[in-house]
Amino acid sequence: MTNRAAKKQTFLKHISWDDAVSVMVAGDASNRSYDRLTKSDGRKAILMNAPPEKGEDVRPFVKVLNILVDHKLSAPKLLASDETNGFLLLEDLGDDLFARICARDQNSETVLYKAAIDVLLSLHGATIPDGIPPYDMATYLRETDLVTDWYLPAISGQETSDDLTAAYRDHIREVCGRVENKAPVLVLRDYHAENLLWMPKRNGVRNVGLLDFQDALMGHPAYDLVSLLEDARRDTSLDLQNSMKCYFIKQSGANADAFNYAYAAIGAQRNLKIIGIFARLCVRDGKPHYVDLIPRVWDHLQHDLAHPELADLKAWVAAHIPTPTPEILSQIKEAAHAA
Repeated sequence: MTNRAAKKQTFLKHISWDDAVSVMVAGDASNRSYDRLTKSDGRKAILMNAPPEKGEDVRPFVKVLNILVDHKLSAPKLLASDETNGFLLLEDLGDDLFARICARDQNSETVLYKAAIDVLLSLHGATIPDGIPPYDMATYLRETDLVTDWYLPAISGQETSDDLTAAYRDHIREVCGRVENKAPVLVLRDYHAENLLWMPKRNGVRNVGLLDFQDALMGHPAYDLVSLLEDARRDTSLDLQNSMKCYFIKQSGANADAFNYAYAAIGAQRNLKIIGIFARLCVRDGKPHYVDLIPRVWDHLQHDLAHPELADLKAWVAAHIPTPTPEILSQIKEAAHAA
């Protein structure tokens, strides 16, 4: 038994769940994993395993979970914890992920996505306690640097020049400077169909179960809507994106022109970040399947860059960031073998 496995067993024994049957239900792009535990009396719970020795920290998750629960949203209740060793026992919200339901029934999209937007509208009206970090310019830049730090080097075989990185950062400052600190709300950041659960037996905004929110920051209200509609893992039609964006604008009372700019700017920043993250997951972490998602993210990026006020960033991207053709994607995977 590994040291990690022994710590897990000690935690489960301490909370009297060591006799439960354990089945892995998910792993993600981080080092966290999740097991469903089922006791002989039928009780179920989810065990989050987040090893601190691999850089994981469950405390931000617990902090945001408490905010969501206090706001009467369906985040999983915390049943037991060992924050030092990175174990949480959580309420089991089930398996009805939006992605699975939509795969079975495409006609369910409108109902589900409107429900997810209603959750955002409710959350954006919440008073958030101090201590949640801001989505500031330093964060925007650090995230978009992932393209120049990982995507470009995986293709070119060499580090990106300081001059090219500096020019890129200037464009990001210009684009994101207009949305930084604009009426900040709690943004969950990974708000998409594989982190949302349909729970129709619950009333109102509680009918959407929330997962994977430990990286929450105080940011622009458009951020989680972009995350939801410009999904890196499943196709969302332009009709769905446009209708849901219009729904959000109408229900929130946002200025349409200002919101559409923010949506495009944040979308461009976020999709550039994701392209870099997926390259890093392949090259550094040995997870090549993420590379296959890059073309979808690239398409989202091009849609965002079509906003007329993003023309300068669009031109820079066209000149310096290669389109993820099959050949380019193969180069990234080959770079992982060479690393």
